[in-house]
Amino acid sequence: MKNLYIALFFVAISSSISAQNKDTKTADKFFNRYEYVSAAKEYQKLVDNGKADGYVYKQLADAYFNMFNTTEAVTWYAKATKTEQDSETYFRYAQMLKVIGKYEEANKQMNKFASMAPNDLRAKSFKENPNYVPKILNKNVSFTVNSLPLSSDKSDFGAVLYGNKLYFTSARSGSRKNYGWSGEPYLDIYSSIMADSGTFSEPIPLTSLNSKFHDGPVTISTDGNTIYFSGDSFREGLFEKDKVNKLKLGKNNLYTATKSGEEWTNVKPLPFNSKEYSLSNPSISRDGKTLYFSSNMPGSLGGVDIWKVEINGTDFGKPENLGPKVNTEGNESFPFIADDNSTLYFASSGKQGLGGYDVYMIDLAKSTEAVNMGKPINTEKDDFAFTFNKAKNIGFLSSNRNGNDDIFSATPICGVDLLVVVTNAKSGEILPNAKVAVVDEKKNILSTETSNDKGVVNFRVDCDKIYSIQATKDGFEGNIFPVAKSKGPTAKIVAPLQPIDVIVTPTEIVLKPIYFEYDKSNITQEGAFELDKLVQVMKNNDKLVIFAKSHTDSRGSDEYNLSLSDRRAKATVQYVISQGISEERISGKGFGKSELKVQCEPCTDEQHSQNRRSEFLIVK
Repeated sequence: MKNLYIALFFVAISSSISAQNKDTKTADKFFNRYEYVSAAKEYQKLVDNGKADGYVYKQLADAYFNMFNTTEAVTWYAKATKTEQDSETYFRYAQMLKVIGKYEEANKQMNKFASMAPNDLRAKSFKENPNYVPKILNKNVSFTVNSLPLSSDKSDFGAVLYGNKLYFTSARSGSRKNYGWSGEPYLDIYSSIMADSGTFSEPIPLTSLNSKFHDGPVTISTDGNTIYFSGDSFREGLFEKDKVNKLKLGKNNLYTATKSGEEWTNVKPLPFNSKEYSLSNPSISRDGKTLYFSSNMPGSLGGVDIWKVEINGTDFGKPENLGPKVNTEGNESFPFIADDNSTLYFASSGKQGLGGYDVYMIDLAKSTEAVNMGKPINTEKDDFAFTFNKAKNIGFLSSNRNGNDDIFSATPICGVDLLVVVTNAKSGEILPNAKVAVVDEKKNILSTETSNDKGVVNFRVDCDKIYSIQATKDGFEGNIFPVAKSKGPTAKIVAPLQPIDVIVTPTEIVLKPIYFEYDKSNITQEGAFELDKLVQVMKNNDKLVIFAKSHTDSRGSDEYNLSLSDRRAKATVQYVISQGISEERISGKGFGKSELKVQCEPCTDEQHSQNRRSEFLIVK
């Protein structure tokens, strides 16, 4: 049902090199009246009677495309494209193939489309990045998506929450005349109360706004006193007459009304409504200065584009197209401007997505590109009409992923974009090509990256958890930096590394104590940082030959301490070799408690610590 708003707004989208004829007259009449259910039945009769050609196959495919019956659309596009067709047919075929997960076959059709329309932005994007799907699928999951029980067996979409009241558009009215496009009743505006528990009351229609034609979706001003909504242009007598098909062709237009008690009154059309084009899906900025909407008005880049218009009291400026960063030669619709008056969410069938319509976001205040929101917001089906209520920290999404246009909640997964900047602790200069790891509270390394030419590494971590950053670079002392708990959305950590400055005497290289865990001989991260200094000295002087001596304190038996210290000495040697030092240049041995540095009985903890030591003697 959302195809009313994100297809071509009551403009016949069928075009084919083949021509209509007397056999297709009845089917074409239904098609041109947007009664696709009946049209499909009539075209099918022609197929069954052996009177089908490329035109019939394409019309049948387009009818199912408009009803989003992907299986049937793919079947008939496959037959249609065996004959000569226009470029848009191959694009639609590719879209439907993506919906059912046949990306390789979709790429073949996109290649055909690109060869026929090389200057189309959709074709250029595809040729630049034909294998974009894995990148979308590998995006961090930012939301948990769940279906809402208030959805009916008819189309429900365009949900937006203001205060505790959810407004949405639905075809659930059983007493209304069915619309030929989908075979469902006409659309009405409904509202439902959201309780603190997250449950919703039984939806009720907004009778003061609903007409006998299509109405909705809506947007409401911050003060709650002004509503903007979509509605059929028949409510203001704007339509064109199709004498051939004996049809009155209306458009989608935009209207505004004001709050009076619990009712909406004083309904007025916006001054730029027209019978020549459609406008729909309004979204008012929280500062009340800008209204975003979708339209196929002159100046659109594609079938339907996203536009904006400035508002000054009761006066409206001239509508402006949002340009190619948002719009394509395809269709873009369902804009929603966030509370920051800068972040815009919208649906597109023209940008590179997973299939059908995908939801994108863009920061209008920056010169960045629109970003696909990835799964689970987007699927291979139609996903659209994303809105977000910052106060309640909940979003809403419309999708036909379950076979029918339904409303879903979208709850943010609390995550933090952690930015780490590695610097020289003495000079303050940035350090590119540093090895940076994010480590959890249990010291598990979660991810390791290399700093870019700006010394920066980005990680995605969970909210309200303790992490640490480990940073190392040749010529610098490695170090660990704590990351405090954060609720996000971003956090920044500067990781200054000290240049290695090691004391080298004629007989030994002096390092800080190389600590081991109790009764263990594996190298710890802290120990590795210290041993990296030894590695750096040995790399700087390739003639050095080192003998590592490991000692224990006086506690424990001679045999036990000798064995433990020898294991630690060998672990130390193996670590140095693993960092690129030849095994001929370093050896080691454990001496247990045979060479105590401090003779004591009893010994203090400090004295025991001095006796537990490693020495790195210069052999050559």
